[in-house]
Amino acid sequence: MFIIELCGIPIRMENRYSYVENQCRDYRSSRKDYAFSVFATDKELKEESKDGKFPFDYCESICLYRHICEILPGYSIFLMHSSVVLVDGVAYAFAAKSGVGKSTHTALWCKTIPGASVLNGDKPLFRMNENGSVTAFGTPWNGKEGWGVNKSAPLGGICFLERGEKNAIRKATDEEILTKIAHQLYLRGTRTSVDLQLQLLNRLISAVPYYVLSCTVSPEAAELAYRTMKRNKEEFEYEN
Repeated sequence: MFIIELCGIPIRMENRYSYVENQCRDYRSSRKDYAFSVFATDKELKEESKDGKFPFDYCESICLYRHICEILPGYSIFLMHSSVVLVDGVAYAFAAKSGVGKSTHTALWCKTIPGASVLNGDKPLFRMNENGSVTAFGTPWNGKEGWGVNKSAPLGGICFLERGEKNAIRKATDEEILTKIAHQLYLRGTRTSVDLQLQLLNRLISAVPYYVLSCTVSPEAAELAYRTMKRNKEEFEYEN
């Protein structure tokens, strides 16, 4: 067993295997107290392994994070499947259907935008603050590329990626926001947990600006997205 801190919340990990302990090494805490603990049952490990297709140590990591994400909404924290880039102290989140090129676009930002880095490449956490703002956090669960750091930053915007023959970005409509963002949240767990996540979703919709980026695999796509999101972030803050 060991304790990690995610979004400032101390969590006890009741693990059996060393895989998750190694995975969480940058998030380990020396604190003795904890807000809650998580563990994976034999049944969960067996189901997650798909009849031995995946090793139990890897499956334990998946199960533990699943339980964490079912509890954290009680702390106004939620998982949104996305890739988050950090630039100038601001976080920008990119969401897309599988295979669209989220990782590719993230890599383009890091190569094209001076000072850009990846906060989390796959499963970051977000906290709704009392003042209506949102903070993005890195987690040990950061995708097959392993892109991520134990840092946090204010969220400046959310962009939905689409493949296109040319680069174009626009503000997302209200219908697009609701439909697309709901697919990226972890709406599972107890009825109470799901209700809390839906409440957070309702707050998230008006918390940051949203965009739809139709793009090619090119540095110009990253530059267009960065310029637009940075400019509109400042305008959004002024209006609000």
